[in-house]
Amino acid sequence: MTFDRHRRLRRTATMRSMVKETTLSVADLVYPLFVVEGKHIRNEVASMPGVEHVSLDELPKDISDIQELGIPAILLFGVPGAKDDVGSQAYADEGIVQRATKLIKELAPDLLVIADTCLCQYTDHGHCGIIHDGYVDNDESLSLLVKTAVSQAAAGADVIAPSNMMDGFVQAIRQGLDEHGFVDVPIMSYAVKYASSFYGPFRDAAHSTPQFGDRKTYQMDPANRLEALREAVSDVNEGADMLIVKPALSFLDILRDVRNETNVPVVAYNVSGEYAMIKAAAQNGWLSEKETVQEMLTSMKRAGADIIITYFAKDVARWLKEEQE
Repeated sequence: MTFDRHRRLRRTATMRSMVKETTLSVADLVYPLFVVEGKHIRNEVASMPGVEHVSLDELPKDISDIQELGIPAILLFGVPGAKDDVGSQAYADEGIVQRATKLIKELAPDLLVIADTCLCQYTDHGHCGIIHDGYVDNDESLSLLVKTAVSQAAAGADVIAPSNMMDGFVQAIRQGLDEHGFVDVPIMSYAVKYASSFYGPFRDAAHSTPQFGDRKTYQMDPANRLEALREAVSDVNEGADMLIVKPALSFLDILRDVRNETNVPVVAYNVSGEYAMIKAAAQNGWLSEKETVQEMLTSMKRAGADIIITYFAKDVARWLKEEQE
């Protein structure tokens, strides 16, 4: 009887390590941070165990931990003390993200600060743009997104990551950054962002739940695949330097498509609902957190991601460090 003996390359841990096709590294990881107004605040997000709201006076500890673990980048979200219908705190010179960025760059100049560029956390209606007659006005919203991006770059953000899903947002932000002298600041576009049910815990963390309706008129239908490629190609043509696919786990096919169809770095966003599911199951003893997380993130790398945004970044960094020791 003749057949292929594939198991020869699985006999020992050393052999399996040598022939491993996809590896996960701390250099792949981006850790999201939520900064809030006030002092002496360090509050865990109820639906995201281990993820906290942190005030600026508490932030140095987090930055020190992130540096010690070797995580190269953070994605910065702000929760303002006040909101209005145009999200003015998103682009205020002394907004929470702007102040946090300045502080982080003082504490850790080499740590890459990626600024989430959107209005939803800052508007009293919870939508990502200006509302007219119950509908998000695409073109009018662009000017405020440009102001937000420019203010973040001026504060020292290394990367602008617009997440609003307005048509033309990459082109508008690229032009705005260039006109203000920030020609070297790259755009990490949320190019493919689905209207997903996996965002629930994040909306608790960012206080960004829409006060009416939903975001299905600007975020993508999870049933659509070809539309994702149109979105990705449009953003590259408009000047995006990196492309995010969000969420990642339910859209690994889209990750691979975007990787195959574009030649810029592709970013997987391992979102809050994916994080919360594994945390809940692990706390109930239903699965091994470490092994499940590593398998999940490796699947994102295998699907084509160059970078992974994940709330597990600190955990993964610790596990990888322990394995090396």
